[in-house]
Amino acid sequence: MSEAPPAAPADRVADRYGTRPRRHRRWIPYALGAAVVLAGLIVSYAGYSKFGPKDIEPEQLGYSIVNDSTLDVHFKVTREHPDRPVVCFVRGMDSDQAEVGRREVLIPASTSGTVELTTTVRTTGRPAAGDIYGCSDKVPAYLRVGGR
Repeated sequence: MSEAPPAAPADRVADRYGTRPRRHRRWIPYALGAAVVLAGLIVSYAGYSKFGPKDIEPEQLGYSIVNDSTLDVHFKVTREHPDRPVVCFVRGMDSDQAEVGRREVLIPASTSGTVELTTTVRTTGRPAAGDIYGCSDKVPAYLRVGGR
């Protein structure tokens, strides 16, 4: 009679202690897919909020140097909600691009979505250029009509 071949060490351990039921991990590809989709949505939202259309779009149309301490800046502002007042920060810069003057310009509520303005900026030194630093719908109380 022939003897059975000796069992491999792994088989002996399995015979003695049993084997673990094999788990099916079918959920892993779904979880990874969901994570990729979620990451894509987050990146899309961040990109849209940073580079998408803005509620308030200032555009500089030009500037003229009046004298050694005065600058006129011509600009337009396009806003999504013209019924809300807006404040824009206009500045004058010297030849080294250092700010030498700044002015807050209140653009009151109106029916027109786009408004063109020219404002005068007083400077502490000879201006070389003017620009629009930015605009906001958060108008400070001291600029609002009636201080409200």
